[in-house]
Amino acid sequence: MDTLQRLFGLEGEVAIVTGAGRGIGEGIAKVLAGAGAHVVCAARRKAEVDRVADEINNAGGSAIAVPTDVTDPQAIEALGQAAISKFGKLNIWVNNAGGSPIQTPLTELPLEEWNATLALNLTAVWECTCTAARLMEDGGRVVNISSIAAQMIVPGSGHYSAAKAGVNMLTQTFAQELGPRIRVNCIMPGAVPTEIMMTAMNLKEEDLPGLENMLRLPAGRLGTPEDLGAAVLYLSSKASEWVTGQCIRVSGGP
Repeated sequence: MDTLQRLFGLEGEVAIVTGAGRGIGEGIAKVLAGAGAHVVCAARRKAEVDRVADEINNAGGSAIAVPTDVTDPQAIEALGQAAISKFGKLNIWVNNAGGSPIQTPLTELPLEEWNATLALNLTAVWECTCTAARLMEDGGRVVNISSIAAQMIVPGSGHYSAAKAGVNMLTQTFAQELGPRIRVNCIMPGAVPTEIMMTAMNLKEEDLPGLENMLRLPAGRLGTPEDLGAAVLYLSSKASEWVTGQCIRVSGGP
């Protein structure tokens, strides 16, 4: 086995990716499948996860679709059991489902939106990680998808920032409590023009060059789902065996 395959190959491993029906989650699922993992694609919209799983299988990979609402503890348990029932084990769990389409000052934010944002972006990460820890074999890996909003003020997105800051602390605490049996890390994406980001920022496709010019990222461009998939691959692979409890910016710059 060559060094690249030894460090980054995921042959025979089983990965769950939540929010895998589009955007960043779709990119993560396809990168992990390309590295050899059996991928369980989970999201609320059945048609979307069916499409992603079909595209992975048609490309020579291995995937199943499990429609899942990560705010429902019973659905989370069923997701984990589906992975084990189909593939016999569980090695990797990527907590990607999240987001908020609402931008408004905190003092004007409806309570139900605050509760919904924390339920999806924070509580679900806790619930999924607890489930993963119970079902995973030794050597398991959890990768959380946070946001650079966890470390900076984004006007109108205080509720989302608070939830993602919580994800960062969950990551560090779980890493301490579950190690060395399970490693837990997270990545903090920057500007990746997904449907949720475009809706939240009221952007159209023709607005993206202007956003790119305004941000003036050192990397010279906005991010892609594959960029995030590559980072998750690193944190899911043997290459990061001595990395846990870390929150890594993947944002095209500092």
